[in-house]
Amino acid sequence: MSSRPDFDTYRLSEDHEAIREAVRTVAENRIKPHAAAVDEESRYPQEAHDALVASDFFAPHVAEEYGGVGADALATCIVIEEVARACASSSLIPAVNKLGSMPLVLAADDHVKQRYLPPLAAGETTFSYGLSEREAGSDTAAMRCRAVREGDDWALSGQKSWITNAGVSEFYTVLAVTDPDGPRGNNITAFVVEKEDEGFTFGEKERKLGIKGSPTRELHFDRCRIPGDRVVGDVGAGLKIALATLDHTRVTIGAQAVGIAQGALDEALAYVTERKQFGQRIAEFQGVQFMLADMAMQLEAARQLVYVAAAKSERSDGDLRFFGAAAKAYASDVAMQVTTDAVQLLGGAGYTRDFPLERMMRDAKITQIYEGTNQVQRLVMARQLLGA
Repeated sequence: MSSRPDFDTYRLSEDHEAIREAVRTVAENRIKPHAAAVDEESRYPQEAHDALVASDFFAPHVAEEYGGVGADALATCIVIEEVARACASSSLIPAVNKLGSMPLVLAADDHVKQRYLPPLAAGETTFSYGLSEREAGSDTAAMRCRAVREGDDWALSGQKSWITNAGVSEFYTVLAVTDPDGPRGNNITAFVVEKEDEGFTFGEKERKLGIKGSPTRELHFDRCRIPGDRVVGDVGAGLKIALATLDHTRVTIGAQAVGIAQGALDEALAYVTERKQFGQRIAEFQGVQFMLADMAMQLEAARQLVYVAAAKSERSDGDLRFFGAAAKAYASDVAMQVTTDAVQLLGGAGYTRDFPLERMMRDAKITQIYEGTNQVQRLVMARQLLGA
């Protein structure tokens, strides 16, 4: 056994801590000041976009060989967490860049990677992900979007729903059925669609409860012609690629939830240490202290679960599916609880837009829903446990 005084078996590396400090500075100075206006005006957080590009936190997961900084999965989660602490809408920029491009990272040939990953790394475009449909949300294999082979190319027809940063992104990874008579789950293929492709249009922006700075739209395809060299992975392997992608990216939603919860706890602590009632600070009441202790305890448990899942994502461990689902489900449930309690601690003030907590509470809710509802996450965990 080591007797070195600096020996520690369980802590973030100095590099990870340095990344946290750097992105926190960017978030505090260049993202947080615009967060309220982004929400109020339901506009894309261009200030955050520009700040993330300038600081190399825009798509940090892209490997160095494609012009990226090659951040590991844990570092990417730290980036998302710290941005979400300031503005949840802005945190979807690095998170969805990873989601949209992860199928390429996992399965695309080098030609496709060389074409699409360098522009993403350079901040020239965001990258969105087209999986869900109106009647195929949790049941992804029931999708109806079709791609029909026409010579060496494909004609894509159908729609996709709930697509994050749709209309902003230049590139989209889209899943479509390529063999309607084939075995369910083995008849879907992934394609890269470009914004300017003929026959590709967008629906109106959804009017949402939270994350209002991140545009959500439907994608519409009317015989949209896709060159054959834009297939991601093997024809027919798209659903397997999509589910493997989610195993990795659910962890980033856990990180986003942790960031939102941390931001809410920070605001609540600042308020209760200044606000006085009955001749003393609110923070001196034991009932308030118990609430704060529970909030911090749950938040730290969520953070550690996310970090362990991120490490498993980096290694592609065999139990990643369980840990990714657990991290996403637990952290998002914690975010909803912590933001709700934070609003309660501010009383009437927490219910107003003069403070950011009502925004954080609204933003937290989506983390329990997207990239698989938390009910679906529990099914994923149970199946992993049962070996199904």
